[in-house]
Amino acid sequence: MEAISRLRWVAVTAIAPVAWGSTYVVTRAVLPPEPLWGAVLRALPAGLLLLLVARRRPRGAWWWRSAVLGVLNTGGFFALVYAVAQLLPSGVAATLMAAAPLAMTAFAWLLLGQRPRLLALLGGVAGVGGVAVMLLGGRVAADPLGVAAAVLAMLLSSLGYVLATRWASGIDVVASTAWQLVAGGLIVLPVALVVEGAPPALDVPAVLGFAYVTVVATALAFLAWFAGLRRLGPATAGLVGLLNPVTGVLLGAVVAGEALTGRQLLGLAIVLAAVALGQLGAGRRAGAAGQSASASRKPRVGAKNVVPVTAVEKSSIRS
Repeated sequence: MEAISRLRWVAVTAIAPVAWGSTYVVTRAVLPPEPLWGAVLRALPAGLLLLLVARRRPRGAWWWRSAVLGVLNTGGFFALVYAVAQLLPSGVAATLMAAAPLAMTAFAWLLLGQRPRLLALLGGVAGVGGVAVMLLGGRVAADPLGVAAAVLAMLLSSLGYVLATRWASGIDVVASTAWQLVAGGLIVLPVALVVEGAPPALDVPAVLGFAYVTVVATALAFLAWFAGLRRLGPATAGLVGLLNPVTGVLLGAVVAGEALTGRQLLGLAIVLAAVALGQLGAGRRAGAAGQSASASRKPRVGAKNVVPVTAVEKSSIRS
């Protein structure tokens, strides 16, 4: 039952990277090039939509926590990703972003005390290699500014995801996701007005594109992602995130008619194996933990008719 439950949460978490992978096609095809306004028009409507569902406002420390997570996970991250898309070839950007599972594992160790698992580390390294094999070929020019923006986006979001996990206790996932999306959009809004001026004019395809990105690739995707982070942990969920570039490549083949080469198929196989490797290691650890807990509850060998003693009974014995 534990394995089946875990697979279900892996499937839920996978909604996020698959939806995010589809935004590459939508962004290139119909969305305007302004990165800051793109971040605002993606984060703010999605957050308001979830806020209507949650019907809760932040309290206490969650006011500043929402602002921090809003910058790390949504507003600032979206702006950087838009900029990266214009400065770097998609293969270079995706390869750099594929290091996120390793960064999340490191942050989870530092902030949550979760020691890295060997299989998760191997999966993270294999994932970066698989994405590189899948998307990089020949000599690729890399703008240093674009590389810096991609690495910064990867590190900021990885830190934000781990912080969201650390602060998740007692807070509804719909509400916390809504708060950080709204905060991220509101923080970037004045910057967009100053730097990029008035909002871009949107034609019908752009409106439909933003509707998809807002509802599916942001509201639904981030809800699934943060729910998965709580259930699976940052290291395991991070490996599921490698499905993002896989989705981009497959959609390019299906939608744009791009032929898949042997090298790309090899890269796809490596990435999928990396994701499976991480889940295998996590499943073994969960199983071992469950067996250890069961063993600790069993009576010692040779003990007969052992009856658990409650705290109340202990106090009455002492009296």
